[in-house]
Amino acid sequence: MKFFIDTADLTEIRDAQAMGLLDGVTTNPSLMKKAGGSDFHGHIVRICEIVDGDVSAEVTATDYDGIMAEAHTLAALHEQVVVKVPLIPEGIRAIRSLSSEGIRTNCTLCFSPTQALVAAKAGATYISPFVGRLDDISTSGMELIEQIVQIYANYGYATQVLAASIRHPLHVVESALAGADVATIPYSVLMQLMKHPLTDLGLERFLADWAQYQQAAATSNGAS
Repeated sequence: MKFFIDTADLTEIRDAQAMGLLDGVTTNPSLMKKAGGSDFHGHIVRICEIVDGDVSAEVTATDYDGIMAEAHTLAALHEQVVVKVPLIPEGIRAIRSLSSEGIRTNCTLCFSPTQALVAAKAGATYISPFVGRLDDISTSGMELIEQIVQIYANYGYATQVLAASIRHPLHVVESALAGADVATIPYSVLMQLMKHPLTDLGLERFLADWAQYQQAAATSNGAS
């Protein structure tokens, strides 16, 4: 499974990259607002310069011509840019056109298997089902991941399943078990993947025993 980090914060991206865990980045208008700054295109380029993998940058237009114009601008910024397009009729039309031009796309805001099927038929590079937001309305987000993975396997679609709206480590585990190709993870959740109380306790005991060992060795050497 690939790990993308779901952020536009350059510090978080650098930290994840330094750990060797990062396969890509996903951004959206909300994350860009949180990161601050006014140079959207420059910010996307700076992210691409940090990361080796795909960087999703989202269009804000909702009409076909507007989506296509924004997509062409974004795709020209850097070879790693994947154009993020909302799963609406005009978006699907644009994904088909962009796919025919060789421009990679991430079809976002997916909440049903039929939407995912349509996106794959249109030629989307990635489909982004939002598992956390479905869980928020008492619907199983992970069941959607399982359904999409099965449908794509049934018909050999090349579209990669990107589990989005990840809220906690269990979402990552369940996405991996379901066969998702990618999980896009907030920085805080990425750090939680490495945490376990028994790891902390074990390390604490090892260090305490080592300190006692060194003390005993020093005493023994002094006595001799």
